[in-house]
Amino acid sequence: MERFNDWKLVLLTPWPAWVVALLGAAALAGVVLAALGLRKERRRGRRALLVGLRAVGMLALLFLLLEPGVRLLQTATVKGRLAILVDGSASMGLPLGEGKGTRAAEAAAYLRAVEPALRALEDRYTLEFYRFGEGLEPLAGFAEVAPDDEATDLLGALDALPRGSGGRRLAGVLVVGDGADTAALRDGLTREAKERLSGLGVAVSTVAVGAGVARDLAIEDVRVEDFAFVRNTVEVEDAIAASGMGPLEVPVVLEQEGEVVAQKTVSLGAGDQRRKVKLAFVPDRIGDFVYTVSVPVYEGEATGDNNAESFVLKVIRDRVRVLHVVGRPSWDQRFLRTHLTSDPNVDLVSFYILRTHQDQPRAPETELSLIPFPVEEIFEKQLWSFDLVVFQNFNYRPYRMDRYLPNLRRYVEEGGAFVMIGGEQSFGEGGYDQSPIADILPVEAVGAAPNEAPFRPRLTEAGFRHPITQVAPDAESTRAQWEALPDLPGINVTRARPGAQVLVDHPHAVAGGENAPVVAVAEIGRGRTMAVTTDGTWYWAMPAAKGGETSRTYERFWAQAIRWLVRDPDLTQVRVQAVQRRVAPHAPLAAMVSARRADYAPAAGALVHAELFDAATGEKIDERRLQTDAEGVARVEFGPAAVGAYKVVARAEENGAELGRGQDVIAVRATTPERSEVRARPDLLREVAAATGGQAVASADRKLPALGLLEPEVVEVGRSEDRPIWDRFWPVLLLALALGGEWVLRRRWGYF
Repeated sequence: MERFNDWKLVLLTPWPAWVVALLGAAALAGVVLAALGLRKERRRGRRALLVGLRAVGMLALLFLLLEPGVRLLQTATVKGRLAILVDGSASMGLPLGEGKGTRAAEAAAYLRAVEPALRALEDRYTLEFYRFGEGLEPLAGFAEVAPDDEATDLLGALDALPRGSGGRRLAGVLVVGDGADTAALRDGLTREAKERLSGLGVAVSTVAVGAGVARDLAIEDVRVEDFAFVRNTVEVEDAIAASGMGPLEVPVVLEQEGEVVAQKTVSLGAGDQRRKVKLAFVPDRIGDFVYTVSVPVYEGEATGDNNAESFVLKVIRDRVRVLHVVGRPSWDQRFLRTHLTSDPNVDLVSFYILRTHQDQPRAPETELSLIPFPVEEIFEKQLWSFDLVVFQNFNYRPYRMDRYLPNLRRYVEEGGAFVMIGGEQSFGEGGYDQSPIADILPVEAVGAAPNEAPFRPRLTEAGFRHPITQVAPDAESTRAQWEALPDLPGINVTRARPGAQVLVDHPHAVAGGENAPVVAVAEIGRGRTMAVTTDGTWYWAMPAAKGGETSRTYERFWAQAIRWLVRDPDLTQVRVQAVQRRVAPHAPLAAMVSARRADYAPAAGALVHAELFDAATGEKIDERRLQTDAEGVARVEFGPAAVGAYKVVARAEENGAELGRGQDVIAVRATTPERSEVRARPDLLREVAAATGGQAVASADRKLPALGLLEPEVVEVGRSEDRPIWDRFWPVLLLALALGGEWVLRRRWGYF
């Protein structure tokens, strides 16, 4: 025989619900009609008795018609689930104090202390342990959790909890952690966060670990634009946070790859403080650079990892600023100046009718419109404000520039760009072979007189690959374009210096056993130089001999030359792009290397030699060799590196010929947001508990909070049995007595 341990009332009638509803309405209507028929009866006792008898009769009739019964049940109680979430983020690895262990150890000690109380709940609830940080993971019992996640997302962990695992509902949550959230709750309990917590439908009780003041100084936040303009002031705003440090004079230092560019001292008072500090500097060259803001690490700090913060800043040009110095007016000068002034990306400062100090104008200075050439102002004070300096058929000696040319040399070595254009006052003819800038030029004088015979310049093999001379979309079109150009009137006869690249040469004039260069380029320190040994490039702007159409070679040549000289990143055939420019500690450093041929088609199967350098010291850290795929792209990855700034430099080769080089920068952060905030936040945990109906306690109390668990569910199992209770004599007797009594009384009192 089945054993039943529960019961409930049921209706055994086979009638549908609408019929049951109709019968109920009819019974109610019978009572209402009875009451309406007696509204003239002034004796309340009689009226109440008759209506009561009618109501009892209708109820008895409904009882018989609906056939009520008792359903005997076999039931069981399903245990609820208590989820215990233990914080496994990196902040739990911080020490509680001298000799007190870490927050993670304190969390484990707390759980061991309350283990008996938790075990006592197991007769009604299943205990489920989870580790949370960046995500949510199952945890084996009361074991200590390794604090190595680089984020704390409590709200995300609560959302990820299974609601009905194995048919068992979630009855409550217990959170053990320090409350140092770095995700949705970082700025406190917002309205959206409260809505998400209320959507859980259960109480979240919390245990705060690590409450108290931690001694620490930190760079809490760094705010700066994503890019800056060269030679324009950049402002970096830093948030400095001090906890338990006492009064301090803190030096805040901003470094660019090991070089200090700005610093300021900040006064901090006693107690917890937050100060915003603004540091300003002026970048002097374009590119991508790693900057680091740092404060000293003081004795007794909870951690020194958060005392520095690195970021990558892209420095670009708003316009290319060009200084154009010309010895005398000419057609070549006129065409170049017109080209430069018509380019909206060029800011031109031009001197082409010059007075020397020896000139005798025979008129008062106040009546002259032409001032002496301001050599000192330009080459002593303003030189570093230019991106490119052009000397065109210019003799420096009448302007007493000997003492300023070393500045021009240093300007190039530190990242500037310089071009010398030919003429009777350029190169050896202008005395530059004996000047301080002789060895930064790509060519050197050979003592030969200028060759004034017309000639057709020709591209060298290097010229076919170089961006400056790529005046058409592909190599074949470039060759045809150069062959169609008109002859040039003559050149200064020079020879290439060692290390220089000759892009265009003279087919007949020979210097030192080699054809004399017409266009040559060189890398000098961090800068670039170019020599154009003719004053006739303006011929390239004339109509071509075939077809009579105006050539665009002149504009393209000079536009590409300027872009190459000022290191336009889009011109390089090999580009390096970091996958992430700011990486967390112990994370790999990865970059994508793309290689293109001279016609900018993908260099599939190119050999890539990638090297990792310390940006501050220049020391090589690691290197890799790999091949590009069908799209000319290769991914290079270096192992985790120490905190600091790094450069990934890649060189690509195809069939033994170098395609080019490229580089990008990566900052390995000193810390992560998780490690930079050392404060425990018991206040946040209290707010979470209050918002969900839970209770908050401190781990030092060594007791469970009032968990507010939902009661376990009761479900039917096994078989059930229905037993009718309507088939008894008393419902029929009650119906007969009620209706009969009402009829007798109505008749006696004269109602019919």
